[in-house]
Amino acid sequence: MGNNGPLKGLVVADFSQLAQGPWATQMLGDMGAEIIKIEPPKGDWMRHYSYGNLYPKGESISFISFNRNKRSIALDLKSEEDKKIAKSIIAKADILLENYRPGVMERLGLGYEEMKALNPKLVYCSSSGYGASGPYLKRAGQDLLAQAISGGPALNGKKGDLPVVTAVGQADLLTSLFIVQSVLAAIFSRSVTGKGQKVEANLLSSIVGFHVQEVTAYLQKGANPERSESGIPNPWLGAPYGLYDTADAYIAIGMSSVRKVAKVIGVERYDSEGFDSNNIIENRDQIRWDFNAVFKTKTTNEWLELLLAEDVWCSQVNSFDEMVEDPQIKHNNMIIEYEHPTVGKVRTTGFSVSFSDTPQKIEKPAPLLNEHAAEILKEYCGYRDKDINDFLSKQQ
Repeated sequence: MGNNGPLKGLVVADFSQLAQGPWATQMLGDMGAEIIKIEPPKGDWMRHYSYGNLYPKGESISFISFNRNKRSIALDLKSEEDKKIAKSIIAKADILLENYRPGVMERLGLGYEEMKALNPKLVYCSSSGYGASGPYLKRAGQDLLAQAISGGPALNGKKGDLPVVTAVGQADLLTSLFIVQSVLAAIFSRSVTGKGQKVEANLLSSIVGFHVQEVTAYLQKGANPERSESGIPNPWLGAPYGLYDTADAYIAIGMSSVRKVAKVIGVERYDSEGFDSNNIIENRDQIRWDFNAVFKTKTTNEWLELLLAEDVWCSQVNSFDEMVEDPQIKHNNMIIEYEHPTVGKVRTTGFSVSFSDTPQKIEKPAPLLNEHAAEILKEYCGYRDKDINDFLSKQQ
């Protein structure tokens, strides 16, 4: 199959499971790289777990979400024959990505130093929960735990309430983004030096780095930020920033001056020069409560018409059913569909960036376990038909 993205020609040996690694390799695959997904005999852990326990036709929605544009081969890396197959793939790969616990690949004989000797141009990326060394080395690393350690949940929610973690796997998906930019940076370096290198990523460092502005502000101030009592969604920000109730739903108000918003919605007590700021910390909860009482008197669309006419930064607050029908979401083609051999029609998110000369497309749905073993063995290992049949018969 031919790919048509800007990374066409790059080969990725993908040993990753769950979310952080698979979303990274899916993005690389969406941009044209050839992704060889090397799974354990029972498959990626995510084949047996799914958001909402959704398994259409027996296929995990979570696995489908993170694994399009890949080919699958199942290998038992404790078997010498299967390990030899893995090495044949790695020898022809540009990038290797793994997110086992630190030390596992070394124990399997597939660690960086050994693979560097096999393929000096290889960019070898390891991703973990907390890093390849340190006091948390033996702890289980998972998104919720990394979020909790990062301090981020203490920024969310109301004063006095429990800290709030994001529903989206923030640490996982941020790490995916860091992996993609880092392995591509290493590929550029290779184009200059001719040498590969090792790249290391981890959930905790990714999410702490994501909080660059919040942490820097804390280090400058020397005190923890206080969450608001009224629900302003950022403890470092003041009124009028936040979400408000309307007569039928909600509305979001961004960085506009308190005075300007007050004038449009008719709250006279804030219509003076003292309220020209778009970030009033003092009395922010009272301002929000006063504004919220007025916002409840009209519908979201009625307020949008009034506020947008005065260039107030505002938007509707979509639920998922509203988001997929949003005209800008549709214009950006961010909801797409493709055919899966088992599930049938799959609707999912589209491509977040675009390329003028090498547009992305879905060449392959999320693979069935071991679906591409025969063609991978032929292309990467030089197996003949009899050898392929023997290999497949051992797995039955």
